Amino acid sequence: MASEATGDNSVPEVITYPSSWDIWKSRIIVPSLLAGIAGGGVGLVSRHRKVHGLAKISATYATNFAIVTGCYCGAREFVRINRTGKPDDLLNSVIGGFGSGAILGRLQGGPVAAARYSILFAVVGTSVDYATIKLKPILSDYYKTMVGEGDKKQDWLKLPEWSPIQVLDEEALAAKREREEQLYRKVHNLNKEET
Repeated sequence: MASEATGDNSVPEVITYPSSWDIWKSRIIVPSLLAGIAGGGVGLVSRHRKVHGLAKISATYATNFAIVTGCYCGAREFVRINRTGKPDDLLNSVIGGFGSGAILGRLQGGPVAAARYSILFAVVGTSVDYATIKLKPILSDYYKTMVGEGDKKQDWLKLPEWSPIQVLDEEALAAKREREEQLYRKVHNLNKEET
């Protein structure tokens, strides 16, 4: 009714939120999988690999890294939803780190470990989130320059100019084919003269 009185015929802004699966995938599952891969790498260089075996220690590290990251990311997202905050709010990371660290620390070693782990998770998790926020635009710009957005000649990767591998246009391909045919004729004529 207020829009009729003022003569404002604008359409109200529709806010779309990502589905819960998108949030789970991008904010919890992907970081947990990446942490699991990193944990497997740490297991490869661990000093315990000779005692416990390479496969077992790598799997143990990968599992532990994935579980810890999943707990941290889940707690961070739980705090974000309850605070109705933005995804890049670092206070969500601090609170989520304290909560997940306290729970995992309590399970691991009692009240002293809960205090130690809560501080550790809050500091490390917030640091990683801060670095991710700062690096995201840089990596996005780098990706855009590599992909060559807007350039229809490049399918998915734009090679630097100094690269020995070059993607040729139609004229360059025709000139290359002509040079190859001339070379083939010369080699073929040499073979005929020798026989």
